[in-house]
Amino acid sequence: MSFEREGRGGGREERGGRGGDREERGGGRGFGRRKVCRYCADKNAKIDHRNAGELKSFVTERGKIIPRRISGNCSKHQRQVAIAIKRARMLALLPYTVMQG
Repeated sequence: MSFEREGRGGGREERGGRGGDREERGGGRGFGRRKVCRYCADKNAKIDHRNAGELKSFVTERGKIIPRRISGNCSKHQRQVAIAIKRARMLALLPYTVMQG
C-alpha cells in the first residue's frame, strides 16, 4: 500500500508553495540598507530633552516612541532617546497622546 496521494491537489511543488531556495527568491527577507545610528555616526550630536524638534522624529503621530529597528538607533542611544522623550513629556514639550477633536 502506497502513502502517496494521487489526484487530490498534489505536493507542495505542484501547488507553488513557499518551498524554494533563498538564492532563487533574492536571499531571505527583503531588507534594504542597514540603518545607521545617527548619534554614533555624528559624534557631535547630543540627545537633549529640551530639543523637541529633534525628538519629534522619534515619536509617531499618536505619540508613541518609534522602536529602534525602525529608527535605526543603537541600543545605547535608543535608551537615551526614550528617557529624553519621557523628560520632554513631563515638561510639556512633547505630548503624551494626540488631541482628539
